[in-house]
Amino acid sequence: MEMNRRRILVGGGTGVGLLVAWGLWPRAYAPNLTVEPGEQAFGAWLKIGREGIVTVAVPQAEYGQGIATTLAQVVADELGADWRTIAVEPAPPGPLYANPVGVDSLFEGAFDRLPEGGRDEWLRRDMVMLTGGSSSIRMFEEPARAAAATARALMAQAAARRWGVDWSLCEAKDGFITHAGQRLRFAELAEAAAAETVPEPLPLGSGGAGRLAGTDVPRLDSPAKVDGSANFTADIRLPDMVHVAVRHAPLGRTRGIRIDRAAAMRVQGVVDVIEGEDWVAVAAGSWWIAQKGLDALAPRAVTDGAIPDTAGIARTLEQALAGEGRSVVERGDVAGALEGVGLIEARYQVGTGVHAAIEPRAAVAAWRDGVLELWLPTQAPVQARAAAARAGGVDPDRVIVHPMPIGGSFGVALENEAAAQAAMIAAKLKRPVNVQWSRTEDLRRDAYRAPMLAKMAARMVGGRIQGWRARIATPSTGQALAHRIMPAALVRFGMRGAGHADAYAMGGAVPPYAIPALAVHHHPADLAIPTGHVRGGAHVANGFVVESFLDECAQAAGADPLAWRIAMLGEEPRLARCLSIAASLGGWEGGRAGSGQGIAAHGFRGSHVAVMAEAHRGDDGRLVVDRLVAAVDCGRIVNPDIVRQQIEGGLIFGLANLRGEAVGFEGGWATPSRLGALDLPRLADSPDITVELIRSDEDPGGVGEVAVPPVAPAIANALATLPGVPRIRSLPMELSA
Repeated sequence: MEMNRRRILVGGGTGVGLLVAWGLWPRAYAPNLTVEPGEQAFGAWLKIGREGIVTVAVPQAEYGQGIATTLAQVVADELGADWRTIAVEPAPPGPLYANPVGVDSLFEGAFDRLPEGGRDEWLRRDMVMLTGGSSSIRMFEEPARAAAATARALMAQAAARRWGVDWSLCEAKDGFITHAGQRLRFAELAEAAAAETVPEPLPLGSGGAGRLAGTDVPRLDSPAKVDGSANFTADIRLPDMVHVAVRHAPLGRTRGIRIDRAAAMRVQGVVDVIEGEDWVAVAAGSWWIAQKGLDALAPRAVTDGAIPDTAGIARTLEQALAGEGRSVVERGDVAGALEGVGLIEARYQVGTGVHAAIEPRAAVAAWRDGVLELWLPTQAPVQARAAAARAGGVDPDRVIVHPMPIGGSFGVALENEAAAQAAMIAAKLKRPVNVQWSRTEDLRRDAYRAPMLAKMAARMVGGRIQGWRARIATPSTGQALAHRIMPAALVRFGMRGAGHADAYAMGGAVPPYAIPALAVHHHPADLAIPTGHVRGGAHVANGFVVESFLDECAQAAGADPLAWRIAMLGEEPRLARCLSIAASLGGWEGGRAGSGQGIAAHGFRGSHVAVMAEAHRGDDGRLVVDRLVAAVDCGRIVNPDIVRQQIEGGLIFGLANLRGEAVGFEGGWATPSRLGALDLPRLADSPDITVELIRSDEDPGGVGEVAVPPVAPAIANALATLPGVPRIRSLPMELSA
């Protein structure tokens, strides 16, 4: 949308127009890369040093998804660099690294009250550097490639000036600018290139670019992770540092925590006891001693009001489902379409899920000359800086965040509790602190995947769906998450709020199929547990419901679930192609009774996927998943091997959603409180996996999450074909007789 003053004023709404207009008027931002002696910066994305090293600034957190490699590959490809000379470093906080695509994807377009240009400008002004929504390449490929093309053109001009030739005839290859047998290293040209003029238009994709695109270059982070030299937050050691263990009160309103401070201080090596609003911590010479101090502390919380438990959560979801819903989409005469014979009804439920990342939450903090330094595994560094500043009682400009590699995350690194705790404790003790949550605390104090209860209804006429209605009870997770990690003013003025369906919570709830009469309603449930983003978001629960219930409809129609789906996907040809290819590769037999085959599809974050599953009942009566076949159309691919890794990881994560990774609540505590009791898939449980990447020239889509949603319904649909196995309508399920 074209940006002008009138549109901004109208977009702000009554009473806030002037404020919005004043705060969002477009402005220009300069690159702020730190340049060492001998380095030359080209825009906000790369630096070239005298020794020939090309350093790429990466604004996104690396937590195994490979962005530190793929974004560097984009730059190296366009630049014509030698991959062996590529290095990466975290980008500094700055407006040029804001991620509107990530915000739009993560929150499912909920920040649409402002004109698009105004919203994006606000995100840049507030430096919303967010890793989420499978958005990294979608957001940053274009500016990174433009910076590399600029650097290549400027160095070609500098070389051509020395040789007395037309610069457009020069090429870049393996870190050299070449022409007619002559060549000069990037390192020799970088300084002179800074004095050249940027050409218009930029020569994107020319002059030697394109040699690395779509190739399996080695990951930059693999060697250090393999040999153990990669440093994570737990590895940080600073002079005079103490280790801190934390224990939280049960979930609910905490009025106070009673502790035995004297007993804790008697433990040899304990330095101090720190009390937070709903947590206590012990600082000591080692984390093990700090844990012993916590045990001696014997904290007991005093709470007001209800303490969450599993039965209470179930009751709240039931009450929400019985209440009035908020419309997500309505088309056609749904009430009329559902009247008469052929009505199919079902209830589905999804339990409360945990992140269960390998690395529990952690933060290191140190005060130096009035400046607070933080070493954090964070997906939102500027927001983490703000949270730490509030906790430490200091201006955010006096807080420096060093982003660290993250051991998994799955979305938990969007949360900032550990950063705030580290800042507060470091301010109190006046010495560096390394705050580490235990595995138990990490599971008990999670930002949980929201539970869900759904009531589905559809009516068949002539073997086709005539009407479809979905009523879904689940918390408004998107609004809660936004209040925790987004700028307050943007949430207040730019996000759809009270009275609207929560867009995040309804992600994936609208089926992509051509159904004449369709209604989807969100029934918000106010639960006494914090909910947040877990890999795949609400698409995991909603995709399970949509694809499972659709299979029930196909079964009622006596139709082949594959052909039936494809017939309703006239406006989604990419998704239909994924279904056809997955079925062909998997040897689809029509979904007949006893086949042990099931299929499901899903599309979001700009990508499309279909998964075919095969399962059987073993001799011991146990249900076994034998095979998963995935066909993926994620647009143009930068690094096929990394995409394949993400799809394979997503399939296993989806299997975990089916069989485990959920918790209950007792007395305000999540149970179980250890990884071993979550029934996560092990090597022996992993099925044979086939991944087919469909060649496409479309813009890149997200790949980190797309494979997760269709796994559980594909397996559930496969198991439903086995004799004596009832239809699975809940997650997690027990894979046993």
